[in-house]
Amino acid sequence: MQDCDETIQLTVAQAIVRYLANQFIEIDGKETRICGGGFGIFGHGNVPCLGEALYDHQDVLPLYRGQNEQSMGFAAAGYAKYHLRQRFMFCTASAGPGTANLMTSAALAHANRLPMLLLCGDTFLTRLPDPVLQQLEHYGNPALGLNDGFKAVSRYWDRITHPAQIIQTLPAAIATMLDPADCGPAFLALPQDVQGWSYDYPVRFFEKKVHRIRRSAPDELEILEAIEAIRHAKRPMIIAGGGVQYSKAVAELTELAEMCQIPVVETIAGRANMVTDHSLNIGPIGVTGSNSANTIAEKADVIISVGSRLQDFTTGSWTAFDKSARIIGINAARHDAMKHLSLPVVGDAKRSLEILISELKGFTADKDWTGLAQSERIKWDAYVAENVKPGNRPNSYAQAIGIANDLVSPRDRVVAAAGGLPAEVTANWKTLDIGTVDVEFGFSCMGYEIAGAWGARIAQCENEPDSDTVVFTGDGSYLLMNCDIYSSVLSEKKLIILVLDNGGFAVINKLQNNVGAESFNNLIADCPTIPSPFAVDFAAHAASMGAHSETVASPGELAEAFKRAQASDKTYVIAMQVDPYEGWTAEGHTWWEVGTPQVSDKDSIKSAHKEVEDGRKRQRRGV
Repeated sequence: MQDCDETIQLTVAQAIVRYLANQFIEIDGKETRICGGGFGIFGHGNVPCLGEALYDHQDVLPLYRGQNEQSMGFAAAGYAKYHLRQRFMFCTASAGPGTANLMTSAALAHANRLPMLLLCGDTFLTRLPDPVLQQLEHYGNPALGLNDGFKAVSRYWDRITHPAQIIQTLPAAIATMLDPADCGPAFLALPQDVQGWSYDYPVRFFEKKVHRIRRSAPDELEILEAIEAIRHAKRPMIIAGGGVQYSKAVAELTELAEMCQIPVVETIAGRANMVTDHSLNIGPIGVTGSNSANTIAEKADVIISVGSRLQDFTTGSWTAFDKSARIIGINAARHDAMKHLSLPVVGDAKRSLEILISELKGFTADKDWTGLAQSERIKWDAYVAENVKPGNRPNSYAQAIGIANDLVSPRDRVVAAAGGLPAEVTANWKTLDIGTVDVEFGFSCMGYEIAGAWGARIAQCENEPDSDTVVFTGDGSYLLMNCDIYSSVLSEKKLIILVLDNGGFAVINKLQNNVGAESFNNLIADCPTIPSPFAVDFAAHAASMGAHSETVASPGELAEAFKRAQASDKTYVIAMQVDPYEGWTAEGHTWWEVGTPQVSDKDSIKSAHKEVEDGRKRQRRGV
């Protein structure tokens, strides 16, 4: 043990990096660094001091050079999601626009409850050189700056104004990122001068520390009330959310469902809690769900929500359930457990499910109820089989999904995000193994697809280097952020990327038409400021960044190209045009509330507004 009074003189930047390098976590009995490294773009706000410190630790904290700060944040989110929130990456950006670019990715991590450490440059604490390059000046508040904007999208925020501060700040930031109830991004503003200031730090501060994820036991009275409600249920149903995987409670969820014969439906974040062919997996629920899951959701009398924040796409804007149904909210976060007048069970999912398993022995759902759910799932599977079949209509998302699904290995990871693909992947993808689907729909963020997949691939190569990461992206998201094709090639982290081009923002055009409006400014062909529309050569563009690539014209050609991509030794991009109008999955949707004009001269808009208002009558009233 170190002498309690022994100190070492380090700069703030050196101390931060040294501390991170000595933080470990125990995962399945094995110790590993909790920080897998970082993503960085250097500038005047972080290269002189933080850059110097990172150079000396590059063997244990590898730094991946980003092309765009926002995509670095997405990659960090993809890394954390793969590791089930047990490990994280840091992102470092310079003061000014470099840091500003991280705002969207911090919001994505906040919405998805994902750990991410942001080490961002700031203006000088002394203010002697003010105003400095890229500084935002607030005349009446000189302490207010760009970095203060991150308070809205961070779970932990601090500005380091003295070197001693990090002795308290760093443990608090890591504790926040590891807390199942409060997990999210931690932001540290690092003034350029303070980064280089030195301090005599206690040597003990840098001793190796092994962290473990806290598992909070549920309150005895809360869990007893939930057990009583389940025992009296005639038509119980389980909603399996993303928190099931984060708690590593898949086995307990499955055991409870099998023991009690309770049908299970999955949220978007909870996809791959069960494999598709499990007899009690009734399908995905909600706006982007399945007829099978939504049919039983309407009839269930007790709904056991495990690890879900019950987003509107899960609840059909709270029309998916019978108004009299009782909801039991099992969640580590009190805020999520209590939604819509639920019976809250605030606690770790694994521990809570273990208690339910112990106390519900002998209880089984009615055979007719479970049989109804299973028969509905058989019908849904038949629909999906037809929906993904090549040649059943013009080229579609579903056909491409079916082709890839038939060719991937069970441990391959699929990544999708904003636009129409989250719905299509959620509805049509057949889960082959647990935890292999990442559909980012907490923030539904365009641009996450390739960047998030790059981060996931970095993580995947640590554990499963022989598996692939498969990306589904539309042309809109590709054009928004594609720079990590280059990153993946440079870092030799192979991706298989399917670019499905429907000529613009086709899913929003579909929504525009669904609410009675004419197509306008979504499809490239419908933009009045574009005189001569043309298609992008995505294959040529990807090739210019070092990827193998090709364009295919049909699902049959896509299948052969996908096999070539699997055999490739580096990132492979396949582009195919899909129909923007006839290519959608038509079944499986619940009602979804969107704002519509109360007044219009157009009959189509009046009619759509009435339809929305009629749907609202089915909404549960709650908070």
